[in-house]
Amino acid sequence: MCDYSLHGVSTRPAKVGDKLISTRFLNSLTRGFAATEDPSVAVCLLPGTELAFEQEVECDVLFRFLRNRKMGHKVARFRQLNSSKPTAHHDAIEFPGGATMLVTNLVEGQRATVLLPAPARPDVHEPRGRESGMHSKPMQ
Repeated sequence: MCDYSLHGVSTRPAKVGDKLISTRFLNSLTRGFAATEDPSVAVCLLPGTELAFEQEVECDVLFRFLRNRKMGHKVARFRQLNSSKPTAHHDAIEFPGGATMLVTNLVEGQRATVLLPAPARPDVHEPRGRESGMHSKPMQ
């Protein structure tokens, strides 16, 4: 699935082994994943898809004079959040330990590989009462 805000961008589904890069697309204010060989096409992940990043994952901070925040992990699982809010960002990644981060908050240029496909029945993760860009809840 790709975030609602990427409707103006060409998309394709992810495959195991895909090399991805976090990017901001030309027709959108949202960041997402693109294949390293074609950065103009958004690569859509299903909830539960596992990713391995080349470096420790970093997210942007609210104030540009501060350093980017390192998340302490190189692996994550794709999730969907805010499903009850049609105009909120939905694409997120969940880290071991349960913290989640919206994909649109990823620092641009981070590289990841699709490790495992989503399970046959997508596992949509919706923390109750928390719909901001960062969450902390154990994986289910």
